[in-house]
Amino acid sequence: MKSYEVNFDGLVGPTHNYGGLSYGNVASQSNSQQSSNPKEAALQGLAKMKALMEMGFQQGVLAPQERPDVAALRRLGFSGSDAQVIERAAKDAMPLLVASCSASSMWVANAATVSPSADTADGRVHFTAANLNCKYHRSIEHPTTSGVLGAMFADPQHFAHHAALPAVAQFGDEGAANHTRFCRDYGQAGVEFFVFGRSAFDTRYPAPQKYPARQTLEASQAVARLHGLSDDGVVYAQQNPSVIDQGVFHNDVIAVGNGEVLFYHEDAFLETDKMLAELDAKLGKRGGNFQSICVPRSQVTVEDAVRSYLFNSQLLSRADGSMLLIVPEECRGNERVWQYLQGLTSSGGLIREVKVFDLKQSMQNGGGPACLRLRVALNQTELAAVNPGVIMTAPLYGTLTQWVDKHYRDRLSENDLADPQLLLECRTALDELTQILKLGAVYPFQIN
Repeated sequence: MKSYEVNFDGLVGPTHNYGGLSYGNVASQSNSQQSSNPKEAALQGLAKMKALMEMGFQQGVLAPQERPDVAALRRLGFSGSDAQVIERAAKDAMPLLVASCSASSMWVANAATVSPSADTADGRVHFTAANLNCKYHRSIEHPTTSGVLGAMFADPQHFAHHAALPAVAQFGDEGAANHTRFCRDYGQAGVEFFVFGRSAFDTRYPAPQKYPARQTLEASQAVARLHGLSDDGVVYAQQNPSVIDQGVFHNDVIAVGNGEVLFYHEDAFLETDKMLAELDAKLGKRGGNFQSICVPRSQVTVEDAVRSYLFNSQLLSRADGSMLLIVPEECRGNERVWQYLQGLTSSGGLIREVKVFDLKQSMQNGGGPACLRLRVALNQTELAAVNPGVIMTAPLYGTLTQWVDKHYRDRLSENDLADPQLLLECRTALDELTQILKLGAVYPFQIN
């Protein structure tokens, strides 16, 4: 039975703004307080989805969250009508309002960790929503994330959904941004690769000194248990604390993997040789031929990688067996990175082509091509069981671009977040979107 890696890209929400909320994310902090363009952001993301669909890749879309999150503000003591809650938060605690308006759910690489049926004990595709408890504005996402994923992957015969891990620092979980999977074929048993920044309980593991390590070893181990993964199909690796302190807040900022290939920076991990040997041995036992591409620091520095988001790219397997790398425009703008990529693709190696996309609105807030997609490996039967409304087609692309043009603003500043009309605009847009995507009632305002 044929299997596919389906990329479900996050649809950028109507409140996309540059709040500078993510300490440790250099781009997010450096562009704080600038005016954003939600309409352009959404259209840029949709253009990438359409392009990949037209290249023959399976492509889906994942809906954004309701923002501002009035319910979250109520839990923090603001009362009255929805409009009064927003007005009072703007007056008394503007940073909380900004956090409650964040459109960060667009980066669905953090939505969940996904294990395909070939790896799990019960032969179902497993989803665990990420708690994202390191940052308040993201920690409020997982209830709606779980609801949306449940509406997309609804058939319990094929799909299993787990609640987010306990929302405490010891189980900090950032989802697929710190997880990848290696396999000979998407439908065959593979090796799941969990990368952590620190251990909550074992002091033998060093921790970064400047920026927080968001993923714990204990969270990764818990997800592996929930998904019913076997020990011979899992590898854990620690991210290099020094690169976290240079702005590598997730592993997908310094490494990307797909199929049998890991593309990574020389400074990405601790005990790299040991990790590579374990991946090679475990994938070999499952019929795979593990291969790695190391980018030396002498050619691309960690700073270059962070500024260009070279590794926050999509590594895609094409029908002829070659690989395609999807990178942001910022890679072409960095001389050293672009020179490296030109040499990489001309060498006749594993990665044969690089395609560049303009994702400036997302990039300025700290998320590139890889941040914008959640990868789900599905066989034909499972793909047929996915809610068809979320699978990208040419007609759906046309409908969604019209929807964005109708509902989104082309400029948004911090002061605009205090406008109660923005909440009404967002709810009107999302109510229509759930009908377009055939999701049913997944948002609090539709349920309560």
